[in-house]
Amino acid sequence: MTATAADPTTPPSSAAPTVERPGRLIALLVGSAFIVILNETIMGVALPELMREFAVPAATAQWLTTAFLLTMAVVIPVTGFLLTRFPLRRVFMAAMISFAAGTLIAALAPTFAVLVAARVVQAVGTALMMPLLITTILTIVPAERRGRMMGTISIVISVAPAIGPTISGIVLDQLDWRWMFWLVLPVAVVSLALGTAWVRNVTEPRAIPVDVLSVVLSALAFGGLIYGLSSIGESAAGHTPVPVWLPLVVGGAALAAFVARQLTLRERALLDLRTFATRTFSVAVLLVAVSMMALFGTLILLPIYLQGVLGLTTLETGLVLLPGGLTMGLLAPFVGRLFDRVGPRPLVAPGAAVTSVALWCLSTFDAGTSQGTVVGIHVLMSIGLALMFTPLMTSALGSLPPHLYSHGSATVSTLQQVAGAAGTALFVTVMTRRSVSETEAGASVVQATAEGVHAALFYGGVISAVGVLVALLVRGTASTQPADQPAGEPVAEPVG
Repeated sequence: MTATAADPTTPPSSAAPTVERPGRLIALLVGSAFIVILNETIMGVALPELMREFAVPAATAQWLTTAFLLTMAVVIPVTGFLLTRFPLRRVFMAAMISFAAGTLIAALAPTFAVLVAARVVQAVGTALMMPLLITTILTIVPAERRGRMMGTISIVISVAPAIGPTISGIVLDQLDWRWMFWLVLPVAVVSLALGTAWVRNVTEPRAIPVDVLSVVLSALAFGGLIYGLSSIGESAAGHTPVPVWLPLVVGGAALAAFVARQLTLRERALLDLRTFATRTFSVAVLLVAVSMMALFGTLILLPIYLQGVLGLTTLETGLVLLPGGLTMGLLAPFVGRLFDRVGPRPLVAPGAAVTSVALWCLSTFDAGTSQGTVVGIHVLMSIGLALMFTPLMTSALGSLPPHLYSHGSATVSTLQQVAGAAGTALFVTVMTRRSVSETEAGASVVQATAEGVHAALFYGGVISAVGVLVALLVRGTASTQPADQPAGEPVAEPVG
C-alpha cells in the first residue's frame, strides 16, 4: 500500500469530480457495455448448430449459457470492492482485455470445451462493465440529470439481452456461428483503444484490504444459487449431473454466512450491504428483481414457442422479437427525461400494471395465435418494462451516499443475474413438466409444447401481479446526502 492511501474507514469526498468532455466518456462506456452485455443471450439461437458441429447433447450445450451466468454471478459481487480499491481506468482496461480475449478464443475454438472456456473469459469482462458504467454515471452526472443518463443505461440492461437472439438469428441465417464472435471482436478492440485515450480516473480509490473468506463465500453463494436454479429446468427433463437440491442448499447456506460477514465487516466489506438500510433502494431492487424474472423467463420461452409451436425459423424468430427490443431502446431516453421531472412513482406503477397485463395476455397463446398478436403483446410488455427500469435503477442508486455507489451497482447487477436465473428456471421447469404430462396423455409435440408455454406464462402473470403490489410502495427519490447527514453514513429511510 502507498503511504498516501486514504484511511479505508473514511469515505472519500462526495463532491462530483470535473471531467473534461464527459459525454464522450459516457458514450464509450455505454457502447462498450452494450457490446459485452449483448453476448449474454446471443448463444441461445445457435445451440442447435453447435450441438451438431461438436456432437454434444442439449444438456451439455446449455453450459455455454450456464457457464457465462455462473461466472457473472461469481465476479459481479467482487466489483464493488474492485471499483473502490482500483482506479476506474484500470478496471475498464481489464474488462475490455478480458472480453476481447474471450471473443478471440471463442472465434477460434477447436473444441466445445475451449468454447465454454472462452465464454468464461468473456463473462469476466462483462461482469466488470455494468457496475463500472453505473458507478461512473453516478459519480460524474449531477442528480438532476441522472434520469436521462440512466435511461441510456437502461438500453444496455434491457435491450442488449433482448436483441441478442435477433442478431444471432440474422448472423446464423447467412454465416457460420463463428461470425457471431468475429463481428464483435473489432468493436471490442476499438473500444479498448479508445478507452486507452479517453477513460480517466473519476473515482477516489481507497486502500482497503480484500477479505478472502468473503470472496469464497460469495463464489459459493451466488455460484451455487445460479447453478442450482439453472439445473432445475434440466432436472425436469431428467438431465442433471448432481441433485438440484445440493447446489441450492450450499448456495443458500453460503449466502447466509456471506451476509452475516458483510454486516460485520462494514466499511471493509467485499459487498457493503448497508445499501439496504435505504428504503428506496430496497423496494426498487425488489421490483427490479421481479422485472428481470419476467424479462428473462419470457426471453427463453418465446423462441421455444415461436419455433416449436408456430414453426418459425431462427431468423423469423429473431425478427418477431426485434420490435419489442427496439421499443425498449427508443422509450428509455424519454422515460429518463420524465423521471427527472416527475420522479419514479408516476412511471413505475403504470409500468408494472402494463407488464402484468402483457404477461397475462402472453399466457393465452396457443397454436392458432398469429405472429402479429405475438409482436403486439411483446411490444406491450416492452413498454411496461421500459417504464420501470430507468426510474427504478435511478431512484435505487441515487438514494445512496456516494461512497456506496459502487457497492449499490454491484448489488443490483448481482440480483439481476440471480433473478434472471430464477425466472428462467421457473418458466422452463413449468413448461417442461406440463409438456411431458401432455405428451404422456397422448397430445402431439406441438400441442404439448403450446400447453407447456401457456402454463409457464401463467406463472409469469402471477409474478407480475406481485410486482404491481410492490410498485405501490415506490416513493419519490430521497436526497442522497441531506445537509445534516454525517459524511460516510448511509441514508436510512423509515421502512414503514
